Amino acid sequence: MSDGPLTVGALLRAAPPDRLPEVTAEHLRSRYAANRIEVLLGDLSLSVLRPVLDPDGPSGGPLEQRCFGSQLSVVEPRADGGPARVVLPLTVWGDRIGVLRLETAEPVTPELTAELTALAGELAMALRTADHDTDRYHRIRRRERLTMAAELQWDLLPGRSLSGERFRLAGALEPAYAVYGDHYDWAVTGDRLTVTVLNGHGDGIEATLLTAIAVNAMRNARRSGAGIVEQAELASDAVYSRNGGNAYVATLLLEIGLTDGVVEAVDAGSPRAMIAHHSEIRPLTLDQQLPLGMFGDNRYETQKFQLEQGDRLLVVSDGVHAAAPGDRPEFGSSALLAALRRTRLQPPSEAVGTVIRSLRAYHDGIEAGDDAVIVCLDWMR
Repeated sequence: MSDGPLTVGALLRAAPPDRLPEVTAEHLRSRYAANRIEVLLGDLSLSVLRPVLDPDGPSGGPLEQRCFGSQLSVVEPRADGGPARVVLPLTVWGDRIGVLRLETAEPVTPELTAELTALAGELAMALRTADHDTDRYHRIRRRERLTMAAELQWDLLPGRSLSGERFRLAGALEPAYAVYGDHYDWAVTGDRLTVTVLNGHGDGIEATLLTAIAVNAMRNARRSGAGIVEQAELASDAVYSRNGGNAYVATLLLEIGLTDGVVEAVDAGSPRAMIAHHSEIRPLTLDQQLPLGMFGDNRYETQKFQLEQGDRLLVVSDGVHAAAPGDRPEFGSSALLAALRRTRLQPPSEAVGTVIRSLRAYHDGIEAGDDAVIVCLDWMR
């Protein structure tokens, strides 16, 4: 038996950033008599779990997908009394990274499962940190080469999901390998959660650079302690100073009070918001202000609304609500609501994927004319 999950934490902190899976596997073999060990990471679209230790091996199957989707450890005993298969989620603050799979001949007691789950948590944290210092895990997660614009966009994202005591939050970006200007960002500090969804004007690398300026200007203001009005105004000034009003960023900024569910909003463009409560879905009507950077010295005002326990807040970019492939009606006219109703029992991390898959199916083979973002927040207080 192990002498505790802290042992693997110390080993991981001492290991080179690109060798974390091998260090974990060796620890599992020596302390738990484990074999057939594999670390599988979610690809950029979170539709495939790709192996790290044996990159040419099979992708994750139903058992691994079940663990990844439910975020619960899965134990599959062997009918012949052979080693049990154990699959454990790799998650950091609600952000799903992948799964750890192994087989062990030891009895899989609740105590052992809890210890292995803690070990997987140590590995997940180390993998997330290591992304800054090695390209190994970036390569595993991509099935094809990204465009330069997509590379910049993915490096800007805060993560795919985030959890706190009172909320669950997730975002999705489509298409994963050739995005242009749509983006989301978030940060939790103390009793405030800030969420932004952006539609960059134009396409290609110029749209991405435009979004990067806006995102970093808002982060600069936010990290200096500024509220969302100052964040919007600094970003607007930065975008205008570079483009003179010829390009702009449509943005919805939200600041959520984690103690009371009161939301302050700055609606500066085309992202749309809806609130779902049980079976009812209603649009969130806000006074729309000018997009960031359309004019010099843009000034903004906040509006407030209240989240109630059980509310689901959804924000989509125009690549979702305004998508109209071929001669079809806009996706937001009815198909979006139908997709949202199918997500009622899903956590946000699964719900955003359901909407993106519905959007893909709606295009029915027609190439999308815009990239798309969806952000989903569940208020649980």
